[in-house]
Amino acid sequence: MVKKQLIILGSGPAGLSAAIYARRAELDVLVIEKNAMSGGQVLNTYEVDNYPGLPGINGFDMGMKFREHADRLGAAFAADTITEIARTDEGYRLTGAAETYEAEALIVATGATHRKLGIAREEELTGRGVSYCATCDGAFFRGRDVAVVGGGDVAVEDAIFLARMCRRVYVVHRRDELRAAKSLQASLFAMENVEMVWDSVASEITGEELVDGLVVENVKTQEKRRLEVDGIFVAVGILPESALVSGLAELDAGGYIRAGEDGVTSAPGLFAAGDVRTKKLRQIVTAVADGANCVTSVEQYLQNKGQG
Repeated sequence: MVKKQLIILGSGPAGLSAAIYARRAELDVLVIEKNAMSGGQVLNTYEVDNYPGLPGINGFDMGMKFREHADRLGAAFAADTITEIARTDEGYRLTGAAETYEAEALIVATGATHRKLGIAREEELTGRGVSYCATCDGAFFRGRDVAVVGGGDVAVEDAIFLARMCRRVYVVHRRDELRAAKSLQASLFAMENVEMVWDSVASEITGEELVDGLVVENVKTQEKRRLEVDGIFVAVGILPESALVSGLAELDAGGYIRAGEDGVTSAPGLFAAGDVRTKKLRQIVTAVADGANCVTSVEQYLQNKGQG
């Protein structure tokens, strides 16, 4: 049994930021990570160009810098896969494949995963033309042709955002009408450089080192068409990694942990940071801010608990 004041579950930008702030607050903290390397999804990002002070940094290098900072301050790490979290009189018990852990406070920074298309070349070209975040990567495609796959609010917002800087934006949707809010649709349809590709699904991504096209198939006629694009933005849903706390803290309809900028959830002593919590903007910079805010909330919680 490993016992700590604070356990941070997840070692993406939110978790590593929390680890840094926790050590600066001299908390006895342990970061539990299930992956072989710290950094989260940023490790798979070819280039990050919107993090202040580090323009153009490689995603892998950024993840390593975050981890090195936490290491330098003495944060402890454990590689394990947590299978269950339970509330105890003192805090929380986490059952892992290798060990059992207990903590007075818990920060859940498990992130979220983008739903994939599951088509040829998607994995190989992720970060090389295939993106799941228009606000992160859109600027790389200024003046070029891109495609957005999806028909909900996020897909339409992405298409509008991209249309302001790209030469042409194709919006690929499997139905003949969008699911997005009518106001968003009106803004999208008013843009002259947007072309709707109705009743179609993405079937194949082309390109060797970089994306050079997207093959789409009409679901009614089975006719195929190749769109010559340099970028493909996938917006078909996000899956928060919140299953472990679904019976402990309140989740919203999408499965995100309900928490504000302070990270406070409906469960005492349980805090949420990064992409797993309810928030408007999911970016590295907001994840890092979440980690810092959560530790401030943890300190307040432990102080109040000690006075109780």
